[in-house]
Amino acid sequence: GYPGQPVAQPPQQRRLDPDQIPSPIQVIEDDRTSRGGQQFVTNTRGLMPPLVTTDFLTIDQGNCNPAFMRASMYNIPCTADMYKQCNVPMSLVIKPFAQTKPQEAQLHIVDHGASGPVRCNRCKAYMCPYMQFVEGGRRFMCSFCNCVTDVPDTYFAHLDHTGRRIDVYQRPELACGSYEFVATLDYCKNNQPPNPPAFIFMIEASYNSVKNGMLTLLAKHLKGLLDTLPRDVGQDESSIRVGFVTFNKVLHFYNVKGTLAQPQMLVVSDVADVFLPLLDGFLVTVQEARAVIDSLLEQIPQMFGDTRETEICLGPVIQAGLEALKAADCAGKLFVFQTALPLAEAPGKLKNRDDRKLLGTDKEKTLFQSQNSFYQTLGKDCVAQGCCVDIFLFPNQYVDVATISEVCKLTGGQLYKYNFFTAVNDGDRFIQDLTQDIQRPIVFDAIMKVRTSTGFRPVDFLGNLYMSNTTDVELAAMDCDKAIAVDFKHDDKLSEELGAYIQCAVLYTSVSGQRRLRVHNLSLNCCSTMADLYKSCEMDAIMNVLAKQAVRSVVNSTPKAIREQLMAQCANILATYRKNCASPSSAGQLILPECMKLLPLYVNCVLKSDALQGGAETSTDDRAWLMHLLSSMDIDSSGVFFYPRLLPLHNLNPDKDDVPAAIRCSIERLKDNGVYLLENGVSMFLWIGMNVDPEWIQSVFGVQSVAQIDIDSGTLLSLDNPLSARVRNLVQHIRSQRSRFMKLTIVRQRDKLEPWFQHFLVEDKGLYGGASYVDFLCHMHKEIRNLLS
Repeated sequence: GYPGQPVAQPPQQRRLDPDQIPSPIQVIEDDRTSRGGQQFVTNTRGLMPPLVTTDFLTIDQGNCNPAFMRASMYNIPCTADMYKQCNVPMSLVIKPFAQTKPQEAQLHIVDHGASGPVRCNRCKAYMCPYMQFVEGGRRFMCSFCNCVTDVPDTYFAHLDHTGRRIDVYQRPELACGSYEFVATLDYCKNNQPPNPPAFIFMIEASYNSVKNGMLTLLAKHLKGLLDTLPRDVGQDESSIRVGFVTFNKVLHFYNVKGTLAQPQMLVVSDVADVFLPLLDGFLVTVQEARAVIDSLLEQIPQMFGDTRETEICLGPVIQAGLEALKAADCAGKLFVFQTALPLAEAPGKLKNRDDRKLLGTDKEKTLFQSQNSFYQTLGKDCVAQGCCVDIFLFPNQYVDVATISEVCKLTGGQLYKYNFFTAVNDGDRFIQDLTQDIQRPIVFDAIMKVRTSTGFRPVDFLGNLYMSNTTDVELAAMDCDKAIAVDFKHDDKLSEELGAYIQCAVLYTSVSGQRRLRVHNLSLNCCSTMADLYKSCEMDAIMNVLAKQAVRSVVNSTPKAIREQLMAQCANILATYRKNCASPSSAGQLILPECMKLLPLYVNCVLKSDALQGGAETSTDDRAWLMHLLSSMDIDSSGVFFYPRLLPLHNLNPDKDDVPAAIRCSIERLKDNGVYLLENGVSMFLWIGMNVDPEWIQSVFGVQSVAQIDIDSGTLLSLDNPLSARVRNLVQHIRSQRSRFMKLTIVRQRDKLEPWFQHFLVEDKGLYGGASYVDFLCHMHKEIRNLLS
């Protein structure tokens, strides 16, 4: 009707007041208030940690820091029946190399000499705080498989009157949830200690890469970045060796041996059968060949400045990098910089198969399946050598991310993408991402195994990884930002009295070439009542797992089926709670479990996310890229990715340096005299209302009115006043919390970019038909009532 006309509504259709429905901002704030700034001591089984958004210190006293492992529930159902009924995922999100806070104790490294770590004879679990010593300390009973093993003479210690070893506090593996062992030669390939890893930079030298400025920019910055290669603790210089290749439809290898006056180029034009044209002088340490490397990086942009070559290959490039690592007998990482679809006649050639009409239909899965098996097979070959592949894409059109990203996914790598790249506009973001990628802590040639106590076992692993059997997760590399989700299921009854134990062990090669084992342990409670189960669920971990499972099914299901499955699971979780745990009340009331009251909101956010239902604005490649990002996201990143952080900036106090309190993601919360910063870990927006105080605009943008702001620049001017510095520092601080550099997009109210910004206001109706939070909550309520009746 026309405005002002009274609308007669049936009584049960009263519109919900958005302020009365569960708010993520409130949940995060409440947890910060009750648990922020405190110590979280891990000496209790099944203890729930504070939320990931809360700042706290972990004191490791037998269970690992939640930064390494978080469970979806800390009280798991005793029986498979109960688990099936509740529908809550029984999962773990593992981030084995997470960076802990500087104030938290670093992991102890235990060296048992030639005999190696003490392990259970039967299941091979490593010594940990949950093992029970018997017979005066001469044997120990495994908490995972109950087998009794002799204690080696060199490891023997007497027990005190409570049955604990008297040396328990001298041994990290008996007192801590996380620790490392020095691995013996038995844990190395061919019983030989590994060589230090190598980084190989493989740079496309084509008309595109010259024209968009990528080649010159990369050559310029790489010089300085090579001084910051990762080092092991106590190392003065990095042991990592580096090599350089340029390519278009042929490959150019460079000899950068330190004794040469000038680098030498060797061309390989037979791309159908790639070989390595040199052994000596291809991989060098930066220290020994600094002058020659600098000279090469200065010459590359000049050598290719006039190239007209537009055809490129990709398969042979990765094959060449793999061959180089094989020849040097080491693990390592390839950094590939590429601008276009590989159309040159060569292995791994792809065709342009994009068809955006299929997006959102039942046939869309064909766009996200690999075109051919080439890159999958290549990825598996890379894993066997411990060769990780990171690809930096600078596309102006379709590049088939779905197919190319397979090689990154299988090798524990990552794909970066800069659409319509120009050095002027996007150079900053690219160099920041590359810097982070080169410098961040990383390990190579790793195998991860998750062991559990009897009664349940891991059945599914999600992440950037490869598995040749059902138990070993093979990782060519693993960095500090990547997470792996593990799903468990029962194979027997669990006991409330005994609890459940999980041990995650990762065997790896460090950046200096040391072979080590990192072990994380976690103990959970078991319960036989639904009320106990629903009290101990970790919402953010649940959503991380549900989203990854949904995204993975895109390649073999239909959008409709995925949506329905997620909605049905949400309704089932809540209906089971209502039926088993809520006191009797009228069916008209929606009753949600306290720690899962945000489930409907978050499920709706996943349903509307670009990774799952790209609308007309999202290209096939963008969707494939977001799906790729999500597959290795940690809980921190997935939370803000689905429910962005929205911060008001117009009331900032220039004298403080705190982050302003976030507000809910809805257009109804924005005032037209306000300025708001929105970030989701991938994108960052600054929304400016039409009636913002001109003084604020003058201080931050150096112009008199909102209309004069240069919205194309994407950078904040460095003006000499406290407010300007405060806004810039805040943006800098937020960027530092994320593993990807977020480019700033400035949006004026009622401008052409506003719909794109509004798309991230996830509590509102979606641009492409997604429900608002209020409507979705009503829909869920109806579904729950249907299930209960």
